Amino acid sequence: MANNGLVSVESRFSVAETIDRLAEIATAAGLRIFARIDHAAGAHEIGASLRPTELLIFGHPKGGTPLMQDQQLAGIDLPIKALAWEDGHGKVWLSYNDADWLAERHGLGDASREAVAAIAAGMQKVISAAAGVGQP
Repeated sequence: MANNGLVSVESRFSVAETIDRLAEIATAAGLRIFARIDHAAGAHEIGASLRPTELLIFGHPKGGTPLMQDQQLAGIDLPIKALAWEDGHGKVWLSYNDADWLAERHGLGDASREAVAAIAAGMQKVISAAAGVGQP
């Protein structure tokens, strides 16, 4: 992980399929899908090109509320977001903010530790599954 707080996992699938899988897995886990943004389609609307890039915004009040109760400005980074994108070599990546980095960014205290740990574990699980990590 770079110092920018981002975690990137290579996906075995296209950008669209990666986001489809993530949305399905998140929904099955009881999370809410708030928005799906196709940045490449937006670029196309203005006559610009952009490699496939899609953002999924998802989460659940049970995870984010404790963080905002601790430091309300944490809400700028909530709900959780994941970006599927294709690099210049045709590889697809699924990237998201590291939960510990978010805790440090917002100065979250000990009261938020459990929620941060749960978000970190949950993200690792859904991201890995959506990207096909560890699957044959």
